[in-house]
Amino acid sequence: MEDRAISGSIGYSFANPELLRQALTHRSHGAHHYERLEFLGDSVLGCAIAAELLQRFPDSAEGELTRLRAALVNQQSLLAVAQRVNLGRHLLLGEGEIRSGGAQRPSILADALEAMIGAVFVDGGFEAARRVVLRLFAAQLDSADLRGPGKDAKTLLQELLQSRHIPLPKYSVIATAGEAHEQTFRVECVIPELNIRTQGEGTSRRSAEQAAAHRAYELGLRG
Repeated sequence: MEDRAISGSIGYSFANPELLRQALTHRSHGAHHYERLEFLGDSVLGCAIAAELLQRFPDSAEGELTRLRAALVNQQSLLAVAQRVNLGRHLLLGEGEIRSGGAQRPSILADALEAMIGAVFVDGGFEAARRVVLRLFAAQLDSADLRGPGKDAKTLLQELLQSRHIPLPKYSVIATAGEAHEQTFRVECVIPELNIRTQGEGTSRRSAEQAAAHRAYELGLRG
């Protein structure tokens, strides 16, 4: 684990590096693992996102904000952030998890990201954690749309393509990993007309399709 590399990615330097180590330690690696920090980080993340949404959408009703927060704080969104900062390369895993591809498993990456946010909170307080959250989730927050909450990524992508009279994307499973009871799927989403080809991972084919669709949707908005 490279403290400087991960600290640079999240924009925070730990006064107590041991907290960062704990946040990135899976229970398969040792008893001093990230689960307690994950519990804390989940709440800190939700609070930071909720506070930011209140500021960005001052006239929105509670129900709208709740749906938007749910669209921003979920495993798919956490996975996208974790992959963006290459979190998997810093994880401390047991041999079994390493062999089964635990460093790429969506649930582990999402949990470790929440644990890292919790570690920042313990190390530097809420304001430090809030700044990290806003840095990590800047792209999702900037593209947040009150018209979108409640719709999944595949639906949003479909509506975007239909509005431009473009055929629906094609999804295909390109890889699977792990044991039968705990498989990870990698799915590719292809939109030839926009020259878009994205990939997503998930613990089911559906969740992997959603992850790939989410990336394609973001690219489609820019096109």
